Amino acid sequence: MPKTVLTAAEKTRYARHLMLDEVGVEGQICLSNSAVICIGAGGLGSPVLMYLAAAGVGRIGIVDHDQVEVSNLQRQILHGESGIGESKVESARQRLADINPHVHIEVFPEALTSQNALARLADWDVVIDGTDNFPTRYLINDACVILGKPLIYGSIYKFEGQASVFNYRGGPNYRDLFPEPPPPNSVPSCAEGGVLGILPGIIGCIQANEAIKVLLGLDGTLSGRLLLYNALKMSFFELRLQKDASAPPIRELIDYKQFCGMPNEPDQECTLTQLFSRITVGEASQKLNSGWKPYVLDVRRHAEAEIVSFDFTDRLQPHDQIQAIADELPRDTDILVHCKMGGRSARACEALAALGFERLYNLEGGIVGWAQEVDPDMPTY
Repeated sequence: MPKTVLTAAEKTRYARHLMLDEVGVEGQICLSNSAVICIGAGGLGSPVLMYLAAAGVGRIGIVDHDQVEVSNLQRQILHGESGIGESKVESARQRLADINPHVHIEVFPEALTSQNALARLADWDVVIDGTDNFPTRYLINDACVILGKPLIYGSIYKFEGQASVFNYRGGPNYRDLFPEPPPPNSVPSCAEGGVLGILPGIIGCIQANEAIKVLLGLDGTLSGRLLLYNALKMSFFELRLQKDASAPPIRELIDYKQFCGMPNEPDQECTLTQLFSRITVGEASQKLNSGWKPYVLDVRRHAEAEIVSFDFTDRLQPHDQIQAIADELPRDTDILVHCKMGGRSARACEALAALGFERLYNLEGGIVGWAQEVDPDMPTY
């Protein structure tokens, strides 16, 4: 049942809100009757969820299919040491319940897909994008447009972040900003490029701020504006956004991996990997112990290699610069190519295969897989 009055305990908890003319008792009751769902309980989702719970948003939903890992803790302050290995949504539920027992938390330990997005997002007042990949961003945007839901957007990379409010009061949506996704693999993920741990806290707080303003119907939201933040320069810059009147209407959800140029079907993946051999970390370890002596090529960045490297690596060269050393690589011996988890090394193998290299092996799972299955004393990141 919708709340009509605040209890004495709630008046004490939200006293600083009640003193604001723009919020007051009526606004706080509005927040208590509001429902917000956040896609992602990671770097952006952490401050978003914590501040929305503290603010007294009555019903909060969390969608995330991942588990808490040690490398998350540098920025995902929603989680702690005790949650390592636990579902992120369950870890988040426990933390938010401790922040504010007056809010109701609903968790969905699943990935958002074209099959479940409309049903999952239909019953919420505001949707918050706390994701880190383009297919899911376009999926969330399109679902919000179809459902008529305001979307609070945020993204981060290294030292820079963005935030905006989409599909609100007739304002632009994500496709008005980015009609087409960038070329596949042109924008590294935070796992590949790194991110300042504080950055998602800043952008996530901005997202939570915008969500509160939307729920209260306050003016001055980021609708029609893209806020750009640079942590190194400590600067904010703003761009104006407008709806594209010529853009085709969004009426249905599509295959977003395909739209973003990512392999989705097994036959697509097979086509790519026919150019080189795939080898698991277990198989590679066994072959190496049996005398296999391939040329080992690490295609990560120098900063990653400083964290952890194989002592049997022959050459370090970033995957997107691999053609520059092609003439220096052996063609008469096996080449074992690896990166962090196997994605960039597969692209490096594809590039080398196009140059005529035949004895290529991609280490599936990369150095992280090796640490998990072969040498648990190795650090991961």
